[in-house]
Amino acid sequence: MTTITQFIDKHYLHFNAASLRDAAVGYNKHLANGGKMFMTLAGAMSTAELGIILADMIRAGKVHAITCTGANLEEDVYNLIAHDFYERIPDYRSLKPDEEEALLERGLNRVTDTCIPEDEAIRRLEGALMRVWERASKEKKGRLPHEFIYEILREGDLKQYYQIDPKNSWLLAACEKDLPIFVPGWEDSTCGNIFSARVMEGKIAREALKSGIDYMINLAGWYQENHKASIGFFQIGGGIAGDFPICVVPMLEQDLELDVNRWGYFCQISDSTTSYGSYSGAVPNEKITWGKLSGHTPKFIIESDATIVAPLIFAYVLGR
Repeated sequence: MTTITQFIDKHYLHFNAASLRDAAVGYNKHLANGGKMFMTLAGAMSTAELGIILADMIRAGKVHAITCTGANLEEDVYNLIAHDFYERIPDYRSLKPDEEEALLERGLNRVTDTCIPEDEAIRRLEGALMRVWERASKEKKGRLPHEFIYEILREGDLKQYYQIDPKNSWLLAACEKDLPIFVPGWEDSTCGNIFSARVMEGKIAREALKSGIDYMINLAGWYQENHKASIGFFQIGGGIAGDFPICVVPMLEQDLELDVNRWGYFCQISDSTTSYGSYSGAVPNEKITWGKLSGHTPKFIIESDATIVAPLIFAYVLGR
């Protein structure tokens, strides 16, 4: 039987396919040389159930830190506790406005072809979060968004609701390894909206939550501790998940005037192209001018759908 790795080696020889293979080979080479890999998750990767293979990557020691959007942080938990209540709509492109309204009335929040159930996912997680938010408010001890999620998972508040095999949750895998996670702009998420609402109601203290500035400071510390091993940057999608962490290198070099290695590997999977000033579509060479990458950094860009590309690269890296 042909393995995924063998299939890619035989057939992925040109264009985006070749870029995919080159990036996977480069990923393995980077790790084999003693490097570490930093991963960023934009888009709706958790709802796309990337955790099925990303959790394996984390447990296998192929990922050493993650930056993700607030949506990806919470949506992995939603999938964990409410998977059976999700609804998939293959013909989502043909939905009419009144059909979208009907989904809303049923408490189904659509992400492309997948609907997240309001009560079973969002409100269930909110109940667990309120307990730890209230505790932090009373203790007057601020925590970072992912630390609250780790706290919930470790205390088993939601274990009774698990509806997928826990090994397929990338957040549970990250929690087991106490993987560093950085979540810039967390307020741009459902749970971030809920937190803001509860602060305005006076139910929890604003000081219970640390912000993106705290994340940047923590990231700077983590990078300084690990940069000598050479840190690779594997970016899925664009936006703040990728833009925020890659800037830590020029910040350390230019603003703090410290001597640190630049990112030692770079790969981006994106469908954004270089036009209209799109930073997410900026080619790797542009990043050299900002002091993020070096001229000799291995650079790969795959212009394709991350839900197709990322699992293939991960399977290759895992030797499947």
